[in-house]
Amino acid sequence: MAVRMRVALATFGADEFAVLHTTCVEAGHVPVAYVCCRSMKPNSSTDAHAAVAIGRIAEALPRGMDLLLPGSGEGLAAALAGYRLDLLVVYGFNWKLPASVLDTPRFGVVNVHMSLLPKYRGPAPVLWAIRNGDTEIGLTIHRMDERFDTGPVLAQRGGIPLDEDVAPQLLWPRIRPVLAELLTTALDMVVRQVLGTPQDDVEAPSAGFIEPEFSVVDWSRPAREVHNQVRMFAFMGRDHAPVAQVGKQRLKVFRTRLAPTEGIRVDCADAPIWIVESASATGGPEPQ
Repeated sequence: MAVRMRVALATFGADEFAVLHTTCVEAGHVPVAYVCCRSMKPNSSTDAHAAVAIGRIAEALPRGMDLLLPGSGEGLAAALAGYRLDLLVVYGFNWKLPASVLDTPRFGVVNVHMSLLPKYRGPAPVLWAIRNGDTEIGLTIHRMDERFDTGPVLAQRGGIPLDEDVAPQLLWPRIRPVLAELLTTALDMVVRQVLGTPQDDVEAPSAGFIEPEFSVVDWSRPAREVHNQVRMFAFMGRDHAPVAQVGKQRLKVFRTRLAPTEGIRVDCADAPIWIVESASATGGPEPQ
């Protein structure tokens, strides 16, 4: 008889919950609770972005499904204990989960990470891939341990393209089918109690939080590095645009090009770059 697992899902958006939920159900398992992270750190106030996302998640919540908004790791462990979980599936949860959470489900916790681990361990793998000029990203599902993104790999695949003007709404349709397929494989491996493949402890690029000073454009750096800096912040959203001094103007830079085009030309360390979309850092849009 097939094992029918009771599963909790922890992620950050309504679309993400939907694909995790559907994949689990189609694989014969039962989602019993959703978990949403409402702050960047445990024991912190709900941040504004999370509050908006939680509202959308609540609107799309399946009938009878509980939505947990924990304030701490210990509170999450206590809440999950009542669900008699077999597995917790995590995708984009901000906190490092304590052992009390990892030990609660019968089969432990699996994590969806947007890189080919061990490359880009950390909370911002897609941002660092864009920053480094990668043309594609990968996806890994691994068993979660008490360190960041170091547990054994259950399934992974690369080859997800990163466009020149990459944006979450364009990237998600490429991620979704890969996520569903790999999660189906990982769920089967969990049921069969396959431990997974240990990760190599080789030196690999990490993906920590972006340093605050990177939000200012330095024209003394190579043009491609500046271009990828702008692309990375564009992926995060217009509110995060880096600031640049251009002559006597202080601009928020939304989009650049490396080839000659209409816009503001600026000389970088090795080549010129063209600002094709910007706004005053203190007022309205700048004329182009």
